[in-house]
Amino acid sequence: MKKDILEKGAIVQRDKETYAIAPHMPCGVTSPEYLRKIADVAEKYNAQALKLTSAQRIAIVGLQEEQLDDIWKDLGEKPGHAIGLCVRSIKSCPGATFCKRGQQDSLSLGLELDEKYHGLELPWKIKLGASGCPIDCGEVCIKDVGLIGSPKGWNVMVGGNGGAQPRLSQKLVENVTREEALEIVDRIMHWLKDQTKKGRLGKLIEDVGFDAFKAEIL
Repeated sequence: MKKDILEKGAIVQRDKETYAIAPHMPCGVTSPEYLRKIADVAEKYNAQALKLTSAQRIAIVGLQEEQLDDIWKDLGEKPGHAIGLCVRSIKSCPGATFCKRGQQDSLSLGLELDEKYHGLELPWKIKLGASGCPIDCGEVCIKDVGLIGSPKGWNVMVGGNGGAQPRLSQKLVENVTREEALEIVDRIMHWLKDQTKKGRLGKLIEDVGFDAFKAEIL
């Protein structure tokens, strides 16, 4: 029985024979040219489907193992980090760049987070999010670390996740500047890298206590 191939960003499918890959698409932003390239690659290698993912990527589904190297070469990029113990994805809403309800520029902030942290190796997987207003279309409420815009700045949220044991994120600090928010996220990443226990951030915070975690980060 075949298994996931971490170094090729390939996830074995239900048939235990074929694979899916998810080319990196920072915060779901792409170009018509790259969409055409994904479609061309899917056709060339007889993919079974193209599937939009919850991480704002397009998964190419139903690929043969021996095709994977050529597929990434044709896409013109390194394997994406859709699997593995790392920062998996940064999800962002359109924010003040496009949305009439946006109170902060979550899109450029999300892209900055993506550039800095996507694929960063950690003791456990982690997902980030950025929302331009409290409606929270970036789903920060179920992200390990996330930022929510308000008229006065950014609220930093921590400890959320989906899965079999879902958690809602908690507010670590509110109404900080963009620069302060980025600094806090960086402190959290360093804190995570120092952890010896395994688990999602929410479980680690639960183990040490929220107040103790807050004191260490802030």
